[in-house]
Amino acid sequence: MFFLKHLHRTIRLPPQYFGPQLRTAVLRKLYEEVEGRIDGQYGYIISVLNIVEVGSGVLQPMTGLAEFNVVYQALVMKVFKNMVVDVVVTVVNTLGFWADLGPLTMFVAAALLPSYYKFDPAASPAAYVNEEDNGHEQRIEKGMAVRARIIGIRTDATEIFAVGTIKEDYLGPQPGV
Repeated sequence: MFFLKHLHRTIRLPPQYFGPQLRTAVLRKLYEEVEGRIDGQYGYIISVLNIVEVGSGVLQPMTGLAEFNVVYQALVMKVFKNMVVDVVVTVVNTLGFWADLGPLTMFVAAALLPSYYKFDPAASPAAYVNEEDNGHEQRIEKGMAVRARIIGIRTDATEIFAVGTIKEDYLGPQPGV
């Protein structure tokens, strides 16, 4: 889920940054370009932790820009199919519920809920309700923590989207979380 990775990035700077604060400008641009972004190969880049190397700049003849090759260590989040994650429910409706885990948005369809969970249209806020035999009621509603298994992932340039299920043992609402 979370990894420390050594990554490479080419930073391009215009001539206005050439001067005594050049290294600071290169690092500032690196942080702006990579933190909080999604890389298709490595996942979501949470934070740049360490700068390993900043190469000497090479001027581009036609543009006047300088290119710097930067090697850095970053904390990344990558999710995989069949991974079990704890998510926070954000929206509940008749089709299922939406939940978030940082940059990951997950949808759990009503068909991927255990059969004993029923949508309660009269509930406020909207909820899936499981009335157990002992009279104790379990609910899935906005703001609740739910443990789910990822069964499909799609990564776009700006978001990570997953489809999940709670139709297995030990998955579902997590009390006290």
